[in-house]
Amino acid sequence: MLAGILVGGIVLIVLMGGIYFSQQVIKPKCFKYEETYKIEVDKGKIVKEKFNSLKREEIKIKSPYGYELNTMYFEVPNSNKAVIICHGITYTLYGSVKYMDIFLKRGISVLIYDHRNHGLSGGKNTTFGHYERYDLKAVTDWLFTRLGDGGKVGIMGESMGAATVLLNSEIDDRVSFYIADCAYSSMSGILKYRMRKDFHIYPFPLYYSASLITKIRAGIFFREVSPIKAIENVETPIFFIHGKNDDYVPYQMSVDMYNAKKKGFKKIYLAPNAGHAEAYWNNKDEYDTLVGEFLEQIVF
Repeated sequence: MLAGILVGGIVLIVLMGGIYFSQQVIKPKCFKYEETYKIEVDKGKIVKEKFNSLKREEIKIKSPYGYELNTMYFEVPNSNKAVIICHGITYTLYGSVKYMDIFLKRGISVLIYDHRNHGLSGGKNTTFGHYERYDLKAVTDWLFTRLGDGGKVGIMGESMGAATVLLNSEIDDRVSFYIADCAYSSMSGILKYRMRKDFHIYPFPLYYSASLITKIRAGIFFREVSPIKAIENVETPIFFIHGKNDDYVPYQMSVDMYNAKKKGFKKIYLAPNAGHAEAYWNNKDEYDTLVGEFLEQIVF
């Protein structure tokens, strides 16, 4: 009887722990929309006068899952080229603004947007790129329509946004290029890493309990979200970027994905003196130059 009680207690702990970790994954605590604007302004990553001087359109694009995606479009007159920039987890489209000038000054229009369950977009949960890639495809559809015949679209992402663009590469070969800055190679890999680093616990058995509960709640097992598998046969050019001091998403994940991509053009930049999502901010000139060279190499 005592053994039965002990087993029951362990099962309950694993179940409750799985519910807790599932909640942390699919319902992360996100920054408020205006809060992210203020953070970026305070850090100097958004210069108010410059940002507000840019002509922009605020557009709602329908997700295939029924909710609306909040977007901003910055159009370069008479350009048939555009790039979509995807922000990281818990943040908003304002986190993408710092990258915009790289493209605008090269005559490339820019579209930024809030992921599902972030900012002013709808959606009831976060899935680390699984459903987000189909939202991205809907945004890409809108942009191709806007550009018209002969239009060319590239996509860039940071952190979860980078993983999303890599997952998207498997389902949309219309896109001219992908730039993935500090992407994780798999959802299971990054979650196990974070469990060890943040909670100092071995993933088994809570990881598997959380994955099963997430399947029930959101329709996905953690193992199903795998950018490294998605890109194996993708021929679209991909530029992998990662800060060498990143202790949130190890830079080795980008190295592994670079090696896993067997077809088409690829490039990698491991940025010095840069933690998570800091590759551009800590190496602006080199980052800008390398992206420019990449665009020239793929003739975008």
